[in-house]
Amino acid sequence: QEKDHLTHFDSELAWITRCGDKPLDEPVAVRPTSETIMYPSYAKWIKTHRDLPLKLNQWCSVLRWEVKSTLPFIRGREFLWQEGHTAFYTEEEARAETYSILDLYAKVYEELLAVPVTKGTKSKNETFGGAVYTLSVEAFIP
Repeated sequence: QEKDHLTHFDSELAWITRCGDKPLDEPVAVRPTSETIMYPSYAKWIKTHRDLPLKLNQWCSVLRWEVKSTLPFIRGREFLWQEGHTAFYTEEEARAETYSILDLYAKVYEELLAVPVTKGTKSKNETFGGAVYTLSVEAFIP
């Protein structure tokens, strides 16, 4: 299950192959995202439609061994990542929540930080692995 999801990150996945000077018997992947640890729990938490909606917010540290430069993003390979994990009864409810959160992000940037942003949808090539679509707020910092 995790292996299938991680194929989207093959080129950016960091592997631990030794501990100190001792090689590990089996390499260990450093988690690039949280879906593989979050969604199996949904089956335990959601038993009927009465358990919906489920809305979780998570902050975690992730590592991406990106070969492309990360300088335009002003970050290194390890960074603090905010993830929203949700489950709704209908796709319409899920989509409404997604756009509501996108508007909230834009409001934080523009009204609290005075940084103008452009809201948008990523191209298919930039869409997060396994996602139907990926939304973003983009800012230019001179």
